[in-house]
Amino acid sequence: MGSIEPPTNAENGSISTATAASTATDGGVQPSESNGAQPNDNDASRKRRANMLPLEVGTRVLCRWRDDKYHPVKVIERRKLPFGGANDYEYYVHYTEFNRRLDEWVKLEQLDLDSVETVVDEKVEDKVTSLKMTRHQKRKIDETHVEGHEELDAASLREHEEFTKVKNIATIELGRYEIETWYFSPFPPEYNDCVKLYFCEFCLNFMKRKEQLQRHMRKCDLKHPPGDEIYRCGTLSMFEVDGKKNKVYGQNLCYLAKLFLDHKTLYYDVDLFLFYVLCECDDRGCHMVGYFSKEKHSEESYNLACILTLPPYQRKGYGKFLIAFSYELSKKENKVGTPERPLSDLGLLSYRGYWTRVLLDILKKHKGNISIKELSDMTAIKAEDILATLQTLELIQYRKGQHVICADPKVLDRHLKAAGRGGLDVDVSKLIWTPYKEQS
Repeated sequence: MGSIEPPTNAENGSISTATAASTATDGGVQPSESNGAQPNDNDASRKRRANMLPLEVGTRVLCRWRDDKYHPVKVIERRKLPFGGANDYEYYVHYTEFNRRLDEWVKLEQLDLDSVETVVDEKVEDKVTSLKMTRHQKRKIDETHVEGHEELDAASLREHEEFTKVKNIATIELGRYEIETWYFSPFPPEYNDCVKLYFCEFCLNFMKRKEQLQRHMRKCDLKHPPGDEIYRCGTLSMFEVDGKKNKVYGQNLCYLAKLFLDHKTLYYDVDLFLFYVLCECDDRGCHMVGYFSKEKHSEESYNLACILTLPPYQRKGYGKFLIAFSYELSKKENKVGTPERPLSDLGLLSYRGYWTRVLLDILKKHKGNISIKELSDMTAIKAEDILATLQTLELIQYRKGQHVICADPKVLDRHLKAAGRGGLDVDVSKLIWTPYKEQS
């Protein structure tokens, strides 16, 4: 869902993997020597630095980032360099000012050892693989279920973060893009030694080497996701993929998605889910830009379980399109819908933006009174979501035992402007779809 993104390459939309330069700019905190420093001071400094190496897991220090400035980090893990000395390690660090997706391995020379804080965390096991997932974390939910922090108790959350603390795959190649990953994904053990994976962009099979992908592409017959094309408008297509009929594709999609979604638990039974894969189409085929999934039958009226726009295609309105599309399907089903809970903070922002734009457009055009029930019937948005959105916008009051919508035109215009553009529109006339329950 919508989020703060790392720096991207403006030319092709792919994530930049450039490392920081070798010298710091004025913004950095660079150790320096004063003109009056004596040789024995330098010796003492070198001895002090040598004594603190290798840095312990949990150490806090300043690290030079790709913007050539120093930022506070916490050492999450360390590993010995294969041909180095006793203290030659590289360190996996978390930038405390940034999202966890920017965690990375860094060299010792990127760290300002004069800034080391000696307080470290409790001892952590060196091998993540020695950890056991709790029963709570292994509960039967599919790959597409998003777990927020609220879903996990404190012990389970710590265990989850420990298990997934180090990104196992640094980059992937998908179609014409090389993409830097954000999070850990539990690929099968035989891929533990891979830093980069190569995905077939059509069937989503993944390989260790470029040559394997090239051989696969000569044999792969697919030029679009397996399943039914239910929407085409210009160069945009949407495919519905049944997890029961296309189990391997569904599982591979979830392995891929987990690289860009943090608190998401994988369970390998995808039979109960439908995947809606959005593609940009050209003469070479249909190239996935994102997807959402939903349960075939949801007792809680969930119309979306998980949503992802791949990094090269973000900031183009596709995420908003996917949310809008999920509600168009709910309208076809004659149901109200809501995204699966809990929502992350950023997920809530994305949905709140969609709900705001849809509701304000109606209120601006509607003459006379309108109830929350009528708004729900018109939009397929659950009444509770409408009420929460209007309360946030301070457009609703509670009078004489009932909620009353107060829609001053100037206030509506101000909120609409703040909500920003709505993204790509769904042309409902191009949607050809039958709800799952009606299929034979």
